[in-house]
Amino acid sequence: MSSEILIPRIDCRQSDASELFRQLRQKLSPRGDVVSESGRQRTLELFGEALSPRDVVKRICEDVRREGLGAVLEYTRKLDRVELTLDSMRVTDAELRSAVRQADPVLLQTVRRIRENISEFQRAVLPADARVERRLGGGGVILRQRHLPMRRVGICVPGGAAAYPSTVLMTAVPALTAGVREIAVVVPPTAWGGYNSDLLAVCHEIGVTEVYRIGGAQAVAALAYGVEGIVRVDKIVGPGNLFVALAKQHVFGDVDIDSIAGPSEVIVLADATARADFVAADLISQAEHSPGSGVLITWHEPLLDAVEDALRGQLGELDRGGLAAQSLRDYGALILARDAAEAATLTDELAPEHLHISMDDPEPMLSQIQNAGAIFLGHYTPVALGDYIAGPSHVLPTGGTARFANGLASADFLKRSSIIQYDRLSLEAEADGVRLMAAKEGLTAHSASVDIRLR
Repeated sequence: MSSEILIPRIDCRQSDASELFRQLRQKLSPRGDVVSESGRQRTLELFGEALSPRDVVKRICEDVRREGLGAVLEYTRKLDRVELTLDSMRVTDAELRSAVRQADPVLLQTVRRIRENISEFQRAVLPADARVERRLGGGGVILRQRHLPMRRVGICVPGGAAAYPSTVLMTAVPALTAGVREIAVVVPPTAWGGYNSDLLAVCHEIGVTEVYRIGGAQAVAALAYGVEGIVRVDKIVGPGNLFVALAKQHVFGDVDIDSIAGPSEVIVLADATARADFVAADLISQAEHSPGSGVLITWHEPLLDAVEDALRGQLGELDRGGLAAQSLRDYGALILARDAAEAATLTDELAPEHLHISMDDPEPMLSQIQNAGAIFLGHYTPVALGDYIAGPSHVLPTGGTARFANGLASADFLKRSSIIQYDRLSLEAEADGVRLMAAKEGLTAHSASVDIRLR
């Protein structure tokens, strides 16, 4: 085995383990500042100084807020090196129809099957309206909760280094299932993005007709604030690079967002029954996003060397093997825990986007895990199934935010309202309780609003 460090190791029996684990957790956090080298260079070219990604995003978003479409097109010219106009920014209906005509029929058939898989699951997890009735003081109380779909949603689809028609499916189909009528997709003006025929065909196939060839922070700002040609949205969802994630954070409050997503990540939690070649493939599959993270946690020590050997063999055979190798060096780890309990604790602390429990009997370990965006059980459930075809959305919390955040689902596109109705008799029965609480808080007008009705 070569002496070159392919992927860092952490041995929980060693004295430096806690510090190494802390560093890993920090790199994978939303404050990890993970940005590609090309992104750093573009920042220098554009602004002439080494601004932090957060400062870059603030400048772009505020320019779009003040100047509107002109700022969007100018940043598209400078960052993407593409000249767009109001007309060429939006993908036309003719272009969408042409993309479908050119599409591989097998692709379209697969897209329909995936759409149904997603719809089936997303319908199942939609919350139901609720109604509670009480008899009180001879009168009645009716309490309800209703759910209505959001009017208009924006979806960010990456397109800088690869095409992601799967992201269109995993974001738009849950929204459509919830009943959202207006969906605006933004995608960078690249061969992988707004000029990618397969991606445009998928949009048309599932009923998305509003697609704009803009990306990055300027696209997020355009959706949030509205510019000429793009009506502002109520919520923005979908993955992207660090600048997209920070832009979503910046506009939150003007609109809702799904999460502040960072680099894709997986933890493989494995025991002695795991196959090293399977584990290596799982780590690479997320690392190839570049940046992306792959972490193995096990208490079966022989698996570490076996997985590293498998990584060396597989990386050289893949188109994006060099990019994946760099990600594994920068953001990956092979972690040796003392036992299964410690492995579960470490996993919960990292709170990964994807967790693959690679064991013959994964259920006992599953019961010990609290924090993960999506969990894959057994040796034959690779994360790629969740990425592409299973049904739950692949838009998931990253960077340890699975400790409190959830994956995207149809329910996230619903506006929930409570509805409360009393009559005079039931109001009279509750009046003393209102008066007491109002007096304790010194809010006498609250009491008065009850008293005036009961005179």
